[in-house]
Amino acid sequence: MRGRNSAPTSPHLTMGQRMRRKNASAAPIVQSIDVPLRSDAVQTGAPAAIMLTVTELRFLADTHSSYHILKPWWDVFWYYITMVMLMIAVLTGALQLTQSRMLCLPCQAEVGNHCAYPLLQDPVKINFSTNSFGNLSISRGIQTDLHRQQYSYIDAVCYEKQLHWFAKFFPYLVFLHTIIFAVCSNFWLHYPSTSSRLEHFVAILYKCFDSPWTTRALSETVAVQTMRNWASKPSRRLTSEDTDAGRQSVQLGVEATAVEDDASSVLDKKEGEQAKALFERVRKFRLHVEQKDIIYRLYLKQIVVKVVALLVIISYVSYFLTHISFEIDCNVNIQAFTGYKRYQCVYSLAAIFKVLATFYILLMLLYGFTCFYSLWWMLRSSLKQYSFEAVREKSHYSDIPDVQNDFAFMLHLADQYDPLYSKRFSIFLSEVSENRLKQINLNNEWTVEMLRNKLVRNAKDKIELHLVLLSGVPDNVFELNEIEVMKLDLISDAKITPMVTQLVNLKELHIYHSTLTVDLQALSFLADNLETLYLKFMSIEKIPSWIFLLKNLKELYLSGSIKDYSFAHIEGLQDLKNLTTLHLNTSIPRIPPVVTDMLPFLQKLSINNEGNRLLILISLKKMVNLTSLELINCDLERIPHSIFSLAELREIDFRGNNFKTVEEIISFQHLSKLTCLKLWHNAIAYIPLQIGALANLEQLYLNHNNIEMMPLQLFLCNKLRVLDLSHNNLNFIPDEIQLLKNLQHFAVTNNSIEVLPDGLFKCSKLQYLLLGKNSLTSLSARVEDLMNLIKIELVGNHIESLPPELESCQSLKPNCIIVEANVLQTLPSYAKDHHKATHR
Repeated sequence: MRGRNSAPTSPHLTMGQRMRRKNASAAPIVQSIDVPLRSDAVQTGAPAAIMLTVTELRFLADTHSSYHILKPWWDVFWYYITMVMLMIAVLTGALQLTQSRMLCLPCQAEVGNHCAYPLLQDPVKINFSTNSFGNLSISRGIQTDLHRQQYSYIDAVCYEKQLHWFAKFFPYLVFLHTIIFAVCSNFWLHYPSTSSRLEHFVAILYKCFDSPWTTRALSETVAVQTMRNWASKPSRRLTSEDTDAGRQSVQLGVEATAVEDDASSVLDKKEGEQAKALFERVRKFRLHVEQKDIIYRLYLKQIVVKVVALLVIISYVSYFLTHISFEIDCNVNIQAFTGYKRYQCVYSLAAIFKVLATFYILLMLLYGFTCFYSLWWMLRSSLKQYSFEAVREKSHYSDIPDVQNDFAFMLHLADQYDPLYSKRFSIFLSEVSENRLKQINLNNEWTVEMLRNKLVRNAKDKIELHLVLLSGVPDNVFELNEIEVMKLDLISDAKITPMVTQLVNLKELHIYHSTLTVDLQALSFLADNLETLYLKFMSIEKIPSWIFLLKNLKELYLSGSIKDYSFAHIEGLQDLKNLTTLHLNTSIPRIPPVVTDMLPFLQKLSINNEGNRLLILISLKKMVNLTSLELINCDLERIPHSIFSLAELREIDFRGNNFKTVEEIISFQHLSKLTCLKLWHNAIAYIPLQIGALANLEQLYLNHNNIEMMPLQLFLCNKLRVLDLSHNNLNFIPDEIQLLKNLQHFAVTNNSIEVLPDGLFKCSKLQYLLLGKNSLTSLSARVEDLMNLIKIELVGNHIESLPPELESCQSLKPNCIIVEANVLQTLPSYAKDHHKATHR
């Protein structure tokens, strides 16, 4: 090659260079070009290549290994493509740093504005030189007259000025693309709002997968399915309600119970507590992540960014790929330094860069295909809804709820890795599963000995077991066959299993704000043996339907809130044919029709309306078999006339109403069997004179009213055994009280009585005399006539001493004299005992 102007003779040229320059015009076409390698480039670039390795760059495309269960196959595929891209970047960068980037020779001839070589006469030019050993060496080819430093300068200028930017920066572009894709793939794993949820989810998922309770629950499911296939007619059981929704449900009975009992020894106490903590952790996590869809939206945005970036990268890389060329015509103005202005250069990395760039484009196309597939997967169906329908069908955990938003999306991602993770995770979303776990833990905690220590004998002289605030009923309870009364108070998920058949003495059951599940076999036993049931509930919907199958139930006490007044949930009362006593402690506007119309054999009806007005009492006349009626706190102002046709009534209780007068009391004479009348806790100002018509009355309660005097007609009720006028405004007692020969209990506590009539002491059958908180100054010596006196109350009066005759009441026990201590010491026997105790 020759430039436009011949290069000047340099004073530094060697003899061989001068000879080659002299014969340059006659040189043939180039056989070889003897240009020394520039080792400075190697020496400069090699350390830089060694300092940056693939291992050190791996973190750009990698992420924490624990998140692999949230990476679907395309995420894994992206990871490996990104690693190959990273290797291409490192390889091209290392080649660029360790090899000569450009090889340039001066252009000594031009043809058509291009460099050309003139024809030489001799095909070979021989150059003689001496090597380091003194031997003669021969160099063939065209020789130039430039120094090595000049060649380095020419290469550098041509590399910077004439080489296309894409060829120069291709390794760095690939590296930059790798960083972009790595960030787009892993940003959702490190963004604060999503990484915290993902980290929590992965931690819980691993613990759920490895929990022994998960294995036990799945094994139990397989066993249940096997027994289902064997059973021709599987038995079923009735349940009281679901814990959240409060609805009735039907589940397997004997089979499921048997499997659970067989597997109860699989879990030890520590594992059970860990699983219990997992249930609580899953519940809180679900409540937190189901509220938003942050992860879903961020993941979708990442894919969209990838698709856009891919389209841009593939477009401009494909376009600029053609700008990577092997031969480069370098036209730079450096003649003053080298003697030449134009050069013919060779870019030695062009071929391999073009191959790698082509391969890189193929990788981008493959990457783009997976990105479009992932985008289609995100948009083809709602990933913010996740159903456990398949799990519910294959297991007996039919209460596993469907989830939504970020919780659902994370489960969809986990399914791409392995659906078994979601299946095992679902065990901890089931309340049935949690309740079974609680039952196992409960059985381990409450042994037979501990339960036996809780047995007490109640006021009715019955053996009673009271369980409060437990997670269920321990199975060991059913080992205590002496239980007669069982109370379940504030127990979230009580379960009565067939083992209850061992409690042969159980007659009374109390369920207070507890959810009770009864097995079919257990229900059959309770239907035959249970006689009394107490049930407290928050709302009428919480009433379990199985109570209406207790065919031998005699007494039913219902306490709770009835808001809708439809009474549909207690229509089953009509099936309790043997029911004789019904207590309704609730707030209702009227008596349920099922009570007045469908329970003709009911003998006792008690309604406590909690201070709310009870209307439409005309239907009471249908209950002709009633012997006892209690209308308590019903905001009644008058005695309802409908009760006067109930000829069988023996006891009436109107406690806590708003009676001011009871003029209707004369109509009670039509109730020939009435023996007990309770008009207490009202605002009655006086007792009507017609009270004397109730000749058969034996108990009369008029305490806590505003009565100021006792009419003489009251003492015509000579069958009275109990007369209670406490907490009124009485200031004297008529002497005619002696007419009450059968009086056994007389109470005038908290009045203003100053003197006791002598006639009172002629009531020889009197056993209880309650005179506390009055204005008495003395007690008559005639008290000795009350030979049957068992208890006397005098506290709160102005009495300074007791008559010695009081000690003549042989039935009066010392601890039944209720009076101030100093007054009690006035009795001779008490004073003597006190004197002995003082000198001991």
